[in-house]
Amino acid sequence: MSDSLLRRCAAEAFGTFFLVFAGTGAIVFNTLSNGAITHVGIALTFGLVVTILIYAIGSVSGAHMNPAVTLGLTVAGQFRSRELPAYWLSQLLAAFLASGLHFVMSASDVSTNLGATLPARVLNSRQGYGPIPMVWQSFVLEIILTLVLMYTVLSVCAAKPEVQSLGGIIVGCVIALEALFAGPICGASMNPARSLAPAVVSGQLEHLWIYLSAPLIGAVLAVRLWNFINTPETPRKDDAPR
Repeated sequence: MSDSLLRRCAAEAFGTFFLVFAGTGAIVFNTLSNGAITHVGIALTFGLVVTILIYAIGSVSGAHMNPAVTLGLTVAGQFRSRELPAYWLSQLLAAFLASGLHFVMSASDVSTNLGATLPARVLNSRQGYGPIPMVWQSFVLEIILTLVLMYTVLSVCAAKPEVQSLGGIIVGCVIALEALFAGPICGASMNPARSLAPAVVSGQLEHLWIYLSAPLIGAVLAVRLWNFINTPETPRKDDAPR
């Protein structure tokens, strides 16, 4: 591994660690404090920490902090595919370090789920079941949320310099917005690393497949959509000036 890639991976690990530590920490501390942080506070925590980290490490590593974003940029041709495994490894190791630290700090009490993303459970009054997890709804939501996030990232990357300078604020606002309206249903992860680590450490593996597959699907779909919308049309012969 070259010194340049090593430094970028270190930046990615630092950013992903603090993202998972602060974001899932807000969920853990909200549980331990009987709701003192609130859902709004959790959503703002995720948005603010991403905003800060984009400006802190963006010039070094690009501040992906998310395997789905790294995959999307790779598919879009904006990231070297040979460096993808190194970025993914850095992100996952950092996420596990953050969740492991929360596990130790909470005295090994996994009753908080360590901030793991889980589908909401609702009563099914018509069939007499309940409560049942909103599995397919969460899967669809995670695809859509990640698609919007990845589309925004691609748009910021292609924007004028004055817009790019606001990239951290723009992306942070998207994450906070999506967490605000979709968090109560699906958890609004959009990030396999953020979901994998607390799920494994706390043993919440039943619905993990949603949060590993849906963000990756959403990121790839976002690249396809962005390319379709932003590819200039080829002038037709009948459109040529006469």
